[in-house]
This record gives sequence, structure tokens and C-alpha cells, in this order.
Amino acid sequence: MGAIKQSVCWGVVASAGTPEEVVSQVADIGYSSIEMSPPEVFPIIKDAGLDIAIFVGHKSLADGLNKRENHDRIYDELMQSFELAEEYDVPSILCLSGNRYEGVSDLEGAEITAEILARVAPVAEEKGINLCMELLNSKVNHPGYMCDSTEWGVHVCRMVDSPRVALLYDIYHMQIMEGDLIRTIQNNIDYIKHFHTAGNPGRNDMDETQEIYYPAIARAIAELDYDGYVGHEFGPKGDDRIAAARHAYEVWDVD
Repeated sequence: MGAIKQSVCWGVVASAGTPEEVVSQVADIGYSSIEMSPPEVFPIIKDAGLDIAIFVGHKSLADGLNKRENHDRIYDELMQSFELAEEYDVPSILCLSGNRYEGVSDLEGAEITAEILARVAPVAEEKGINLCMELLNSKVNHPGYMCDSTEWGVHVCRMVDSPRVALLYDIYHMQIMEGDLIRTIQNNIDYIKHFHTAGNPGRNDMDETQEIYYPAIARAIAELDYDGYVGHEFGPKGDDRIAAARHAYEVWDVD
């Protein structure tokens, strides 16, 4: 069983001090990465010897990959994101399917999504950067979001058939939509290049008040052939953001 590379999302810890103070405290905990920060924080993260595991590669969650009229815009935005990822040695870029809309079925939406990802995939392969489409729940946080099941996301990845087009498996979101987390992760790990975590219900700390037993999930992932990051993306219930980040790290420190 190998150690899991852990990352914390900037929003979890950003209010804990100046950017320099926050980055230093996160590094002291033992994290390998800080992700999803504003680009102006990238140099501070890298100067501290940390990685930037992932950032959002194009605009608009709701108006995304599943509309052909967005493809030229998203292609241009992703090309700019590739440049930024190369500059800071970022391994993955986050993509979003967009919401369902009238006249397009989920199957047609998957085909449209696969078209733009297939268009971008050769660049991703050339640069060695992953395109990770995020799985989100459409019941609570993102009504109408199309990529709300592992099956749909994997279907898109299979249509594209690129080693650089994969999924960001958000454990919190998929607990809401599907459950059966460990088996689903095990069966689909070849299509997963990044994870996100949070407690459910509430999207808060991974503690004894929520229904997901994260130590078992952490051990299951550690036993797989997975060398990506697990990023913690939750809203701490307490005022001490660094303490919350430390607790999350300890939950996933299963080596």
C-alpha cells in the first residue's frame, strides 16, 4: 500500500493568513500540493516546494463542454491553460461538462462533449497534461449538471480514447448521486486522474458527523495503481482553517 499524494484546495485555507503564511503552514503539515488557487499565488506555492495539482481550465461550469457553440471558446481557453500549466508544471487541468439543456439527451450531450475533448486531446498528449472532467452532483449543489454519474463520464472518456482524457472523481458528489464508492472507484480507476473529498451531508470536515467513512476509501485507493493526487475541497466548520486541513491530511495519511 503506497502513500497518497495529498493536495488541499486554496479555498479551504486561504483566509488563514497572507498567501505566504498560508502556503508555509500547509507545507508544514506535509501536503504535496495546493490546488485551485488564483494564478497570482502559483509562484508562492512553487517557491515553497509544493506542487499545483490542478486548476480550472475554462470558464463557466453550467455552460460547458456539452454545447457545440462553446467549443471554439473552450478550445482557446484550454490552449491558454496549457501554457500556464506548462509554466508551473501542473499535471492536470479541470474541465466541466455544463448543464443539461432542452433538445439534447444525455447520450447526445456525451457525444458533443467527446468531440471537443477529442479535439484538445492531441495537445494534452503532446504536453503530457491531463484533462479531468469533474463529476458533480445534480441533486444538491449543481442542478442540471450533465456529468453527474461515473457511467456517463466513463462513456465520454471511452469515446475520446486518450490516455490524457479522464475524470476528476469527487467523492462527496458521487456519494450523493451513487454511493457504492469503493467498488465504483476500483472498477473505474483507469479513468480517474484526480480525486476531491468533503464530508456529506454539508460538504464540511471529514469527521464523525458525516456518513462517508473516509479511512476505508483512503486505504482502498492506496491499494490501487493510482499515482495522482487527492485534493481536499470542503468548508471547515471551525475557525481554524489550518487545523481543519491538518485533520484532513491525517485522515488520508494511510501509508
